Amino acid sequence: MASFSVVIPARYASQRLPGKPLVDIAGKPMIQHVYERALESGAEDVVIATDDQRIEQAAAAFGGNVCMTSAEHSSGTDRIAEVVSLKGWPDDTIVVNLQGDEPLMPPSLLAQVADSLIDHPDADMATLAVALSETHQLFDTNTVKVVGDGRGYALYFSRATIPWKRDQFDMSKEPKGEWMEGIYRHLGIYAYRAGFLSGYASLPVSPIERMESLEQLRVLWNGGRIALDVAQEAPPAGVDTAEDLKRVIAALTSS
Repeated sequence: MASFSVVIPARYASQRLPGKPLVDIAGKPMIQHVYERALESGAEDVVIATDDQRIEQAAAAFGGNVCMTSAEHSSGTDRIAEVVSLKGWPDDTIVVNLQGDEPLMPPSLLAQVADSLIDHPDADMATLAVALSETHQLFDTNTVKVVGDGRGYALYFSRATIPWKRDQFDMSKEPKGEWMEGIYRHLGIYAYRAGFLSGYASLPVSPIERMESLEQLRVLWNGGRIALDVAQEAPPAGVDTAEDLKRVIAALTSS
């Protein structure tokens, strides 16, 4: 297993669920659940990156390691780049980005995405996906889809349904199970080398990144390569909406 560190970017000002990292789930703030999943992954270091003192205080209460960062970052990856700079991590350090709204992410997937980056030395970063499993996700803009090539690299990420099955999709009918075949849901987890992150942070926000609100598109826009593996486990989706939050609370309350 590759040696890696985990950084969890956490913003208080979520558009859909303000204060999301501090929402109580089974007696703990959501950010604590995410932090505990990261600790279980075997990471050498786990850091919460935030610009909000409320998140810093909550993390301090459960013994979390926090790095305060600028409020001006346009993405979680930009925030992680600042952590790498502040920590002085060597360029070859593998850094895993675990988003702060993924309390059900299996710890094993953090190690898998780090290993994937090692296995693809020409990739700028690595990420994971799983086969789409629920028909309602087909046209849900909160469910990010990804298309890969035949060599294990991502071609594109979108909130739209890709690839579009021209001869199969009939928008006048309810989605069918077979419509999902060959369509993959992107997981909110990435691995990078620390040296790559400083270069990423210096790149301007790309037009497609701004349109889709997907930070990984900055890499593809600038000609970078993203290794794409199928996850060894299929975790539930993260928390984007109030309905997602209800589902996660039910899962963690019953566990």
